[in-house]
Amino acid sequence: MKNTINRFSSLSLRNNTILSNRVVVPPMASETADSNGYATNETITHYSRLSEAGAGLVFVEYSFVHSSGKSEANQLGINHDDQINNLCLIAEKIHKSGAIAGIQLTHSGGKTETCFTDGSLHSPSGVIVPVKDKKLEKPNEMSLSDIKNWKEWFLRAVDRAVRANFDMVELHAAHGYGLNQWLSPITNKRNDQYGGSIQKNSQLLLEIVNQIRSLYPNLLLSVRMPGQDFIEGGLTISDCILIAQLLQEAGVDIINISSGIGGWKRPRTRLGEGYLVEEASIIQGQISIPVIGVGGIETGAYIDHLLNNQKVSLTAVGRAILKDPSAWSKNQLRSIHYA
Repeated sequence: MKNTINRFSSLSLRNNTILSNRVVVPPMASETADSNGYATNETITHYSRLSEAGAGLVFVEYSFVHSSGKSEANQLGINHDDQINNLCLIAEKIHKSGAIAGIQLTHSGGKTETCFTDGSLHSPSGVIVPVKDKKLEKPNEMSLSDIKNWKEWFLRAVDRAVRANFDMVELHAAHGYGLNQWLSPITNKRNDQYGGSIQKNSQLLLEIVNQIRSLYPNLLLSVRMPGQDFIEGGLTISDCILIAQLLQEAGVDIINISSGIGGWKRPRTRLGEGYLVEEASIIQGQISIPVIGVGGIETGAYIDHLLNNQKVSLTAVGRAILKDPSAWSKNQLRSIHYA
C-alpha cells in the first residue's frame, strides 16, 4: 500500500515544481473585477479565501486577453499592463497558502455579446455558437490577420501572467469559448490551414502553445479542453484523444478535461461525483502527462478512489470548495492527513 496514490500525494512537474497534493481549485468566474477587467480588493480577498482549502494548485478564473474577447460585465482581464500589480497580489495570496498559482487565459470568440466587446464579434467561421439558454448573435469569420492578432494577444497575456508571478497559465479551449470554437467541427467550417480536419482545427491552439513554450521554456502550461462536445456533429472522444496527444507533443504539462461546445454542463445520464471523469480517464490512459478530472467532485474518499485506480492524476474540486474552503479542508484534507 505504500505506493498508493491518494489526495495527499505530491506531484512533480516541469522545472522542479512540486504540487503538495492532488487537489486543484479550478478556474471559477467570480464576477468581482471592475468594468474594465481590473482585479478589485474583493477579487484579491476571494482568492485568499479559496486558498484556505489547502489545494496544491489554485487557478484564477478565466481572464480575457483582449477586450474583443470579454464575455461578462465584471470578468477579470489580463489585457493591460496596468492590471499586473493587482494580479500579482492574487498570486501572492495563493503562494502564501503553499499552493502553485495558475491563471486561465481566454478569448470568448463568438460566445459573447457585442455589448461586452465594443461591437466586435468574431469566430473561426462566422457560425452562431450554440449555448443552452439563449441565441447569440452571428459572429464574423476571422481573417488570417485576425488569427495573427489572437496569437499576439495570448502571448502578451502570458507575459503579463509571468510578470505577475504566476507559475502556470492555462489556455481555455473548453466550454464553447474561442479556442474551443476552433477545435470543434460544429463551429470551425474552414478549409484552409486552420480547418478541415482535427489536426488543422487544432493548428491555432498548437501555434500558441509552441510560441509560449519557445518564449517561456520553464513556465508550466495547462490546456482546458473537452473530453467531447456532447452535441451531435461535434468533437468525439477519439478527436479529443488526438488533440491531447498533439498538445503533449507540443510541450503542454497538464490537460484539464471538461465539457465543450454548449458550455459547462452535466450530461443528463450522469449522476453523482465525477460526471466528466469518464472522458478524462480515457484520455489519461492515452497520454503520459497529468490529466485533471472534474465534474461535481466533493469528497476525499472519491478523490482517493480515482487516484488509486489511476483514472486521473489530479482532481478539481469547485463548488464544494467555493462554498466553504476552510471547512472543506478541515473535513476532506488537512485534519485527516495530520491526525
